[in-house]
Amino acid sequence: MQKKMALFLDRDGTLIEDAHYLKDPEKLKIIPSAGPSLQKAKNAGFFLFMHTNQSGIARGYYEWTDVHACNAKMYNEFGWSVDFFVEVCIAPESPQEKGGFRKPSPRFEREMTEKYNLAPSQCWVIGDKWIDPQTALACGMQGALVRTGKPIDQSLEKKAADQQVGIFDDLAQFVSEELNL
Repeated sequence: MQKKMALFLDRDGTLIEDAHYLKDPEKLKIIPSAGPSLQKAKNAGFFLFMHTNQSGIARGYYEWTDVHACNAKMYNEFGWSVDFFVEVCIAPESPQEKGGFRKPSPRFEREMTEKYNLAPSQCWVIGDKWIDPQTALACGMQGALVRTGKPIDQSLEKKAADQQVGIFDDLAQFVSEELNL
């Protein structure tokens, strides 16, 4: 059986504009170029997963229902069906909690690799913060950063270059240049 390819995508700063502890779906703004780019990857056979840290739940800033409402708004804005992603991991842990799914833990990626027969060398974890490629590197996947969220300074550029992590303006550039789609 042939191993499959996948993209593991961060939400805030990658698919939607980064907002500090987003809980109100009305404040959600999508990054428009993400939708068509991910559809190209999906059409090319990539499995798509979303892996998002949502420590606002553990911190008591918002509830699970708020996260689900924001995700529903995102799906609606992009015109995606509810099964657009193969699976979604919402990590509610605070940064101090250990053993959960909070990135940079590669637990979700490892579980999905086994469950869906993914080839780690043909998978990427993509996001706007170092924890995204750090997650990828911890489980033998490739990492990528996008400039649509948190600022990427010179020290992060150097760290990315040292670890062979590409930096892209957005998901459209990643899909075009890294995946050649």
